[in-house]
Amino acid sequence: MKILFYFGLGFLLVFEFLKIYFIMPFPGSQQWDSIDFAYFLHRYKAVFWTVALILTGIGFKPAILGSKKWIPFGCLILTVGLIGFFNFKMAADAMFKEPESLTFETKDEFTGSDSMLVVVTGDEFVSKAYPVRYLVYHHQVRDVIGSDPVMVTYCSVCRTGRVFSPYINGKEESFRLVGMDYFNAMFEDSQTGSWWQQATGEAIAGPLKGQKLEELEALQMSAYTFFRSYPNGLIMEPDPAFLSSYDSLGKYELGKSESKLTGTDPFSWNEKSWVIGIILDGKSKAYDWNALKEKRIIHDEIGGESIVLLLSSDSQSFVVFKRRATDFFTWKNDILTSDLGETYSYTGKSQDLNYPDLERVPAYQEFWHSWRTFRPNSTKYP
Repeated sequence: MKILFYFGLGFLLVFEFLKIYFIMPFPGSQQWDSIDFAYFLHRYKAVFWTVALILTGIGFKPAILGSKKWIPFGCLILTVGLIGFFNFKMAADAMFKEPESLTFETKDEFTGSDSMLVVVTGDEFVSKAYPVRYLVYHHQVRDVIGSDPVMVTYCSVCRTGRVFSPYINGKEESFRLVGMDYFNAMFEDSQTGSWWQQATGEAIAGPLKGQKLEELEALQMSAYTFFRSYPNGLIMEPDPAFLSSYDSLGKYELGKSESKLTGTDPFSWNEKSWVIGIILDGKSKAYDWNALKEKRIIHDEIGGESIVLLLSSDSQSFVVFKRRATDFFTWKNDILTSDLGETYSYTGKSQDLNYPDLERVPAYQEFWHSWRTFRPNSTKYP
């Protein structure tokens, strides 16, 4: 019967490894359509543990009655150690923690680099900027803008910044980073245990599968462009508890990370190449970052709508507006001018009270592998 002791320990180790393997970036784990199996393991872990403990318990006494008692005790200690490692060291929310304190600086207080890349969101009264180098570590920052809670998220392996309203069925929800699927971060809500995809805000496993979080407008730009566009805006300060973690992430925002998972390919349309993805009228389209750097302004159409895509003079900030089909613009010193002489700021605000502001269009900078995975029907420009 002692074989049941070792079988139970082995069964438990295999289960714990597979539970982590399918939701973390191990070789091969992110290329398979395995999310349902991974969620099954996660959801029914109590059943797997019960079976393993019963087998181990049945075989425990026969195992320790042998002459080499150190073997079963050694295996037991090793198993406990590995299970602790899987659950407390390899778990996503153990590796990447949320801020312990959240404070902000004004334009006059800010002492960081003007080239710092930030994700910006806000309302008509206040705009807030969250530096990418902090978001890359935290993956999620919970905040309140006005009286509304927001969930600012970022996945470094996909280079996706998204801001969501954390309400599910009318109730504010809390989330934890649980792992990734197809290299994209996943969050688990505390009430139902459903898993939510960061790139789309959709629940991909669990009781709420198919539901979507409300996505809020977010812009990506440099700190310089942020304060130029929103002089009364606020920018997130680094959390003192995580300064050492931030130090290693400064290269990421500039595309200079040397990691295989987060590094950038400088050429076009490769897995780790940057693209600007745009969604309009149910249609999606991807624009090569290198082409945008060369042109600085791109006139195009998506889903029957005319748009203009702009890259700021800082070569980091980008924005997209709807336009009339007959409108063509020039873009100089971050001022947009139509062929009729209408002028607009970087945020689309009209410089003439006789003309309305331009309407912004959701646009994202991310790795090509991410955009084509989560927007499989997307077309490419040109």
